[in-house]
Amino acid sequence: MDTPIEPNGRLAAFGNQLIDVHLWLREELARLREDVDSHLDGRGGRPRELRAHCLAFCSALSRHHTGEDGGAFPALAERFPELRPTLQELERDHHIVAGILQRLEELLGGLGAGTDPAEARRVRAELDGLAALLESHFVYEEKRLVAALNALSVPSWDGSRPDFLLTDAGAVPDPGVPAD
Repeated sequence: MDTPIEPNGRLAAFGNQLIDVHLWLREELARLREDVDSHLDGRGGRPRELRAHCLAFCSALSRHHTGEDGGAFPALAERFPELRPTLQELERDHHIVAGILQRLEELLGGLGAGTDPAEARRVRAELDGLAALLESHFVYEEKRLVAALNALSVPSWDGSRPDFLLTDAGAVPDPGVPAD
């Protein structure tokens, strides 16, 4: 993902970059859901690989939301006070997402080679709920915040990407590559 840099070294178009991060997260979640479906069909990787992929995705999503709550949202609230109710609503969504991620981690902890297919179906159900919530959340966030983020200037973000804009493709393993 190319990052536009302004002449003064500032990362440009934070809102546009947010959309790029959301696209990446959507793609990773779609891959993860496909992995669960493959596992359910008996043609997927080992449960350990599935757990690693899910935990890496959960970690990336948590980092994104933590970065928004601790960095982007306070900066937006200071510069655009009229956005505070929207930011509070988005933070509430983050707490709901965190609960789903915790349930996913617990379900994946019990997923083994001889696991009852019902367990994998419960994982898939949680992922389906997460996907629905995230799609709504991302669309709302993009509609409400992109223009404000694009207008935002945060000196501490000059020359480096803040946590909420990080995509670490290496953090989410390719399910086709065997885990250690």
